[in-house]
Amino acid sequence: MPRAAALALLLASATACANDVPEADWSSGLLPKGVTEQGNVVESLWNGAWIAALATGAVVLALILWACVFHRKRNKSAELPPQVRYNLPIEIFYTLVPLVMVSVFFFYTARDSNTLEKVSATPDVKVKVEAFQWSWRFTTEVGGKKLTPVVGQPVSDYRQGPQLVLPVGKTVQFDLSSPDVIHSFWVPAFRFKRDVIPGIKEGNPGRVFEVKTLNEPGVYAGRCAELCGVDHSRMLFSVKLVAQDEYDKYLAQAGSTQ
Repeated sequence: MPRAAALALLLASATACANDVPEADWSSGLLPKGVTEQGNVVESLWNGAWIAALATGAVVLALILWACVFHRKRNKSAELPPQVRYNLPIEIFYTLVPLVMVSVFFFYTARDSNTLEKVSATPDVKVKVEAFQWSWRFTTEVGGKKLTPVVGQPVSDYRQGPQLVLPVGKTVQFDLSSPDVIHSFWVPAFRFKRDVIPGIKEGNPGRVFEVKTLNEPGVYAGRCAELCGVDHSRMLFSVKLVAQDEYDKYLAQAGSTQ
């Protein structure tokens, strides 16, 4: 009984910071449902890496089993097998194959990283994200109009935290900043996260990223993914994707700072 209680406590502790993560999908490599075009890029790279890793593991395992079965010592023979000091073709082979594999991984990773880092000059929506201990401040700008900032506080349920409302099928540019410590802006449905590092000046491309939302209306969980202090686990928020007509109504009702 004490062992079962300890195991239950361990499981509860391990999942305490992950109760808002959406259900994974086997068809997308156990990634959560994606709601951005950039998420599809991540899925493609993720699945390709898994396929390559599993194929490599299968080949290595097959070679290990082959060596164990066909090169085991025979009981009737006390002689050592032929000793080979050098085999130039094999040495070239096991040098070139890993080099080719790493080069392929590097090519696709660099290509997709460049895609994820692209930003446009005129996005449909701009969002200034300010991460602080231990919540978020979202300031949305649409067509030169800045909306009243949405400011949150530490909560235990992402649905109670600050909510960022965005339209579907639009380009959204995020500008990340922090006045205190390193945070991380993570919406699992985006399928990637970005660190929010204090001290980076405004206008630096290192604090800006962009997504193109898909036609997937709904409310999606968001959180800080970098341990940032005592209330890190309660630094939760949500992203609500809505159709354009509903977003227009939201803009009409939202207050403006200009």
